[in-house]
Amino acid sequence: MTALDARPDTTATLRFPAGFRWGTATAAYQIEGAAAEDGRTPSIWDTFSRVPGKVRNGDTGEIAADHYHRMSEDIALMRRLGVTDYRFSVAWPRVQPTGRGPAVQKGLDFYRRLVDELLASGIRPVATLYHWDLPQELEDAGGWPQRETAQRFAEYAEIMAGALGDRVATWTTLNEPWCAAFLGYGNGVHAPGRTSPLASLRAAHHFNLAHGWAAQVLRSHLPSRSEVSLTLNLHAVRPLSESAADLDAARRIDAVGNRIFLDPVFHGRLPEDLIRDTAPVTDWSFVADGDLEAASAPIDSLGINYYSPTVVAAGSSDAPSPWAGAEEHVRFLPAPGPRTAMDWPVDADGLYELLTRLRDDLPGVPLVITENGAAYDDYADPAGEVKDPERVAYLRAHLAAVHRAIEDGADVRGYFLWSLLDNFEWAYGYSKRFGIVHVDFATQRRTFKGSAHWYADVIARGGLT
Repeated sequence: MTALDARPDTTATLRFPAGFRWGTATAAYQIEGAAAEDGRTPSIWDTFSRVPGKVRNGDTGEIAADHYHRMSEDIALMRRLGVTDYRFSVAWPRVQPTGRGPAVQKGLDFYRRLVDELLASGIRPVATLYHWDLPQELEDAGGWPQRETAQRFAEYAEIMAGALGDRVATWTTLNEPWCAAFLGYGNGVHAPGRTSPLASLRAAHHFNLAHGWAAQVLRSHLPSRSEVSLTLNLHAVRPLSESAADLDAARRIDAVGNRIFLDPVFHGRLPEDLIRDTAPVTDWSFVADGDLEAASAPIDSLGINYYSPTVVAAGSSDAPSPWAGAEEHVRFLPAPGPRTAMDWPVDADGLYELLTRLRDDLPGVPLVITENGAAYDDYADPAGEVKDPERVAYLRAHLAAVHRAIEDGADVRGYFLWSLLDNFEWAYGYSKRFGIVHVDFATQRRTFKGSAHWYADVIARGGLT
């Protein structure tokens, strides 16, 4: 039985709307492994993770959670959870190793099998085309700061639409382009590890352009019932005080963290204050005629990834900053309250604030929570059980915030918990566990954590008790 088959349970006191999509999410490089099998070539994360000191403990995604070989086992876990939807990403270098030219059929076949097994299990596949694993050959040619990469991405989107368009109903072009642009090219803590404010702004623009071009390609190749989406990690920005200086610090971060994507995608323009703030870095002459119109190709929903709020004040930050145009004007401060193993504050109100802002700023745009979750120091006890009450409390609070936003008029259509499995957590390697399924990386054994049992119950009830 899936959550869609389950009858409503009147003991649920916070019920979600009928048809609400209950899902979980993963990313290719974080779980697949099989990094050199069946024609796959290195991505920027394969290269970056082999640079000494870039990833904790020298970890790589070479094996990860071995999902490439254990895909059927992982889909069985989803059936146990009762999820209605599964959000996965396609590894670009697995299907188009150089980022150019024809696809590798073995790579496409893996995703065909994945989608077919999901559908046979009554689970709706949600495909993300880019979750940070750029083919290394395209990075060698200049990467996302170069316009050509956006063109290559549109060609890749056409390949995937041709391979899976008849079976995948929802397509997300990009996942968190802010992280890819500013952590990858601004302060270098993510792949490819560059540290150039100009490169980060050029990359951000070319992500917007790539999204728009890919959205147009998908529209032209997919059935009319298909949905096209984009996922952003928008920042819930809070000024430390109502002083003019602190409010201006928040405005700067909102411009370079949020509106740098929202304005081109939904309004076909760049924020004027962003252009002013970044004048010492660039005059934005790399934005060609027609780019912003292309970036604003219509989409069917907006994906929101949320983990914690951002608190800022006027001043200068001591740490290396990815925030182009804000370095000398903004200090980042810790939010109060409990923290996760990532040292991120637990603050569900930030999610509510974000959803109600989007309700007001983007009327008529359906919203989906495409990532939300928490890392804690989980371990299997002597009985083999993994108890994670902190994660359950985190998830309960954030789902309650989503419910409150829906009650207050936000059009939220679904919730995808991050993540299904413990996995390769980027620069943290395997030291941080976000999964509701514990993975023993030595044996690849999967174990439901307490949070998995809890989430299965929420899905079956259609809400929170």
